[in-house]
Amino acid sequence: MSEFPEKNWKRRRLENLLKKLRETGTIDRKKGSGRPRSARTEDSVSSVKELVLSQEGQSQTHRSIRHISREIGVPKSSVLRIVHDDLSLKCVKKRRVQLTQPNRVVRLQRAKKLLQMFPDDKVDFIWFTDDKVFTVSSQRNPQNDRLYVPAGIKKKQVAAERLLHMRTTFSRSVMVSVGVSKLGFTDLIFVDPGVKVNGSYYRDVLFSQKLLPVMHEVSGEFFIFQQDSAPAHRAAYCQISGADNAWTPAFISPDLWPPKSPDLNPVDYNIWGIVQQRVYQSRVHDVDQLKQRLLDVWHGMEPSFVNSAIDEWCIRLTACVRARGDILNKLCDYVSNGQRFQLCQT
Repeated sequence: MSEFPEKNWKRRRLENLLKKLRETGTIDRKKGSGRPRSARTEDSVSSVKELVLSQEGQSQTHRSIRHISREIGVPKSSVLRIVHDDLSLKCVKKRRVQLTQPNRVVRLQRAKKLLQMFPDDKVDFIWFTDDKVFTVSSQRNPQNDRLYVPAGIKKKQVAAERLLHMRTTFSRSVMVSVGVSKLGFTDLIFVDPGVKVNGSYYRDVLFSQKLLPVMHEVSGEFFIFQQDSAPAHRAAYCQISGADNAWTPAFISPDLWPPKSPDLNPVDYNIWGIVQQRVYQSRVHDVDQLKQRLLDVWHGMEPSFVNSAIDEWCIRLTACVRARGDILNKLCDYVSNGQRFQLCQT
């Protein structure tokens, strides 16, 4: 007790501990001593083991700790001790996947079909379209959100308000739509505030009044119209293609477009990124300024940027096929030397 005063040991407890050590050679509890188990019984351990693990050949048939506790009538803390102490299991966090296996299969099939249907000489006539929401508050990159303090200052010594990132809960926003091709591109189309973009609005306003007249004016009577499988686009395609009295261009229909494929749309994988980078070079204060900034950036968009993005389309389709339908996180891993050189140039 004199040697370790900071332990605050009591003499009686030390004497009992040394007596037990001399008599038994160990300080472990005697078997059967202490309060008998009422929750972590053999039946409970068996039930938890059956419920916490997926059944063989049946993925995701397990239960959560809370569900197990309710189902077998054992406290959640006891279920956790059974899992960690009795079953020696550890918790592993699930990882979000971008694509399911059926998505990969469909992406692979449709990428092959698009490559067959649209060789390089036809790609020039394709109009790629997409919609995007821009907010007044700029997109935050946490990697660039840093705080510098004098050397020797610990983080806990910094005022809490300096370490907090404050932003508006609901930032004002605008939704825009565009169509681009190597022959030209449309104006920036603003969706009216409060309007729900359903199939009818997309057909009667965005497509018929905004996109189609520009495509006819620029391309004449031959062009190919692309749109993804968003619900409004799919509904509008069914309405447009089913109309008997309306002339429509050739379509890359939603049924032909690969699902969940922003990495295959030139507007998504290239053009929107350029627009966003230029719009948010300085702070945007309100919606009117955001709209004006978007218009200025779009009117200053060089055709070379659009052309290079579209030139990359067939390369990306080929890369998607070589990746067996997977997301193209690293495009150069899936292209040949000649295509890689072309990518470096663009």
